[in-house]
Amino acid sequence: MTGSAADAAAGFGTLPLAPQTLANLAQLGYARMTPIQAASLPVALLGHDLIAQAKTGSGKTAAFALALLANLNPRRFAVQAMVLSIMRYRLSRSRIIRVSSTSI
Repeated sequence: MTGSAADAAAGFGTLPLAPQTLANLAQLGYARMTPIQAASLPVALLGHDLIAQAKTGSGKTAAFALALLANLNPRRFAVQAMVLSIMRYRLSRSRIIRVSSTSI
């Protein structure tokens, strides 16, 4: 992947994101990209598949979510994206609630 600390320091404004998305990122306090975001977002925004690995808390979720949202066509009512996730980590961090079929 390409991407460097200089790319990350450049910020999200260097990416081809909608003005509304950039405004939302600024409002949420996202000023600069993390290294994984700088390396993966340009590739993902072009619609290419990629595999990336980075530590927890490095910004991977924002990277794939921004690319996914940027490439959605709101006028197309069909499946446009699929997210596959390893659930073991997520399940260990979440509370599982069991719902009985008789309570529904």
